[in-house]
Amino acid sequence: MLADAIIIGGGIHGCSAALQLARAGLKPLVLEQAYPGRHASGVNAGGVRRLGRHDAEIPLAMASMALWHDIQTLVDDDCGFQKSAQIKVAESTVDLQVLEQRVAHLKAQGYKHEVMLDQAQLREWVPAISGHCTGAIICEEDGHALPYQTVTAFRRAATKAGATFKYGQGVDGIRKQGDIWHIMAAAREYEAPLLINCAGAWANKIAEALGEAVPLSAQAPMLMITERLPHFCGPVIGATHRPLSFKQFDNGSVLIGGGHRGQADLTRQSTLLERRGLATNAGTARDLFPHLHNARVMRCWAGIEAVMPDEIPVISPSAHHANAYHVFGFSAHGFQLGPISGQIVRDLVMHGSSGLPIESFSIKRFLN
Repeated sequence: MLADAIIIGGGIHGCSAALQLARAGLKPLVLEQAYPGRHASGVNAGGVRRLGRHDAEIPLAMASMALWHDIQTLVDDDCGFQKSAQIKVAESTVDLQVLEQRVAHLKAQGYKHEVMLDQAQLREWVPAISGHCTGAIICEEDGHALPYQTVTAFRRAATKAGATFKYGQGVDGIRKQGDIWHIMAAAREYEAPLLINCAGAWANKIAEALGEAVPLSAQAPMLMITERLPHFCGPVIGATHRPLSFKQFDNGSVLIGGGHRGQADLTRQSTLLERRGLATNAGTARDLFPHLHNARVMRCWAGIEAVMPDEIPVISPSAHHANAYHVFGFSAHGFQLGPISGQIVRDLVMHGSSGLPIESFSIKRFLN
C-alpha cells in the first residue's frame, strides 16, 4: 500500500500530524499497534497547561494554548476542554522563594503568564486548601480536557480530511529503498516517501532503525480517581517540592496523580501499579486538602509514557534522512502540546522549517 506519508503511532501527536498533513493535501497513513489513545495520550491527567513549562517549551505551549481555546474549530469537538486556572502551591517559605524566583526568571524573558499569589489570595482561589500553604503561582488561562475524547476527536477530524488509520499494526521492520520507506507491520508492507515517528514509548525502536538511537525510557505515571464529593476545588492544583496533579471534575470526583510511577511492560503493552507510590500520591492530596482523609478511591491506572533524560521531547527532522521526522518523548507532559505538534510537522514537511523555535528539541542532541 503506497501512501504520501506513514505516521507510526496513533496517539495525540500522530493524530494531530495526520490531521495537519491531510488538510495540507497529503494522504497520510497512520499505523497504530493497538488503537488511538490506548497508552499515554488517552489515559493521562488531561492537563492543558503552560504553568511550570521548561523554558524551551514555553513558545510551543503558548501557541498550543491558543489552539485549545478554539479547539472546537480545529477538530469539530470541544474535547471536554474547560478553562480553569492551574495553581502550584507553596508549602513553606522555601517553596515560596522557589516560586518567586521562577516568576522573576520568566519576567526577565518577557513572560507574564505565571503570577504570584500570597497566602490570602491562594485561599480566595482555593478556600479548602490546608492552612500550612504559604502562597502559590497561578496561570489563569490554562485548563484541562478529556484525553480519550480529545484523541478520538483528532482521529475523526484527520479521517474526515483524508487520513487513513490502521489498528493492530505493530511495526516489525523498516527499510529504505531509493526515496521510498518500506514499513513491515502485522505481516503487511506499507510504502511512502515520508516517515514520521510518533511511536511514544516505542519510538526509540523506530529511531534506532533509522540509525538514530536515543536514551528513551518507558515509564508508567499512575493516576487515581475518588468517589463523587461535594464541590470544593475549581483550579487544577500542583505542589512545589513534591509531584502532584489534582483536579475536581464537575461530577464531584477527584483525579489525583503525581510523579510516582508504576512498572511499564512494553512487550505486553501493560502496566503494573505500585501501591506505595499510589499511597504517596494520595497522602500528598490529603496533606493539601485535609478534609479528603476519608474519601474513597474508586479506581487506579497507569499509562505508558516516553521519557527523555532532559525531560523535553524530540521534535525534529531525522539527523540522517531527508524524508523522516521524529515527534516523541514528551516525558509525561505532552498532551497540551498535541495541537501544535501537528502544525510543526506540517510546516517541516511542507516548508522545511517551523515558525516556532524547535532547535532545543533536535534528535541530534542525543547523537554522537
